[in-house]
Amino acid sequence: MTATRRKVAVGVFEDAARAQEAVRELLKAGFKEDQIGVLAHDPAAKKKTRTKAAKKDAGVKAAEGAAAGIAAGAGAGALWALGIATLGLPGIGPFVAGGLLASVLASAAGAAAVAGLAGALIGLGISEEEAHYYESEFKAGRTIVTVKAGNRYRQALDILRRHGAYDRDTAPAASAQAGGATAGTQTAAGTVQVKEEELRASKRPVKKGEVKVRKEVVTEHRALDVPVEREEVVVERRPAGRRRASGADVRPEEIRIPVTEEQVRVEKQPVVTEEVTVGKRKVRDTRRVGGTVRKEKLRVDQEGDAEVRTRTTDTASGRRK
Repeated sequence: MTATRRKVAVGVFEDAARAQEAVRELLKAGFKEDQIGVLAHDPAAKKKTRTKAAKKDAGVKAAEGAAAGIAAGAGAGALWALGIATLGLPGIGPFVAGGLLASVLASAAGAAAVAGLAGALIGLGISEEEAHYYESEFKAGRTIVTVKAGNRYRQALDILRRHGAYDRDTAPAASAQAGGATAGTQTAAGTVQVKEEELRASKRPVKKGEVKVRKEVVTEHRALDVPVEREEVVVERRPAGRRRASGADVRPEEIRIPVTEEQVRVEKQPVVTEEVTVGKRKVRDTRRVGGTVRKEKLRVDQEGDAEVRTRTTDTASGRRK
């Protein structure tokens, strides 16, 4: 996919009402009218008999009847919100164009009449191969919406696809291409969504347990060795040699000597031996969880000589694999 392709988003709609919804969302998203182009068939104009003079003047004429016809064909109350002009080209017939494509076709009416709608699309920067493809889709009765989005290409393409549009790369039933030429008109058969289940884990705190930190009083016996002093009375006796006593009488006599000793008194006093701090902390861990999921697989069954070509498009980049 070239850089030019990424600047111009193109959507092909089976239903003109869905195309109108996409145009309204594009305008709400900030895209200007001169960035958006619309090509749609005009059911009202097909019912009218156009004169030769009117055919020559099929350039740029605002036609309220054409706009009303489109609204009626697409659903009551649907509005393009773009300037609508009724145009006509050889081989295509009457149709309506709005916004950017109306301006391109009007400014190069002569060249567009020769080159057809593909020439107008090429003028927007779309490759020749793609332009012819979109012209064939339009001839098959579908509505074309273009957005000259620049660097907002991805946003514009997402809006178009959200309303059911497809382009050349994501057509629901791809046309066979040989040598860059369109082999036939592509018909949208339907879309099948392939789904699968996926596991998603959520976390919530639950009470696992509780820890209590408390003190208890226990009794134990302890002993201390304390040095003490005490007094003893020493009685010393020695011979006197039987010398004469100083007193004449023999009478009783006594000497009193007080004796002391140290006594130990035990007192108890609380002291701090340890400090304990209690708190919580978060510990990060990994747990493996699993479950059984279901997924859908796409199966293509062929009958007869039907040919099937499978293409994968990366919706993020728009690249086709």
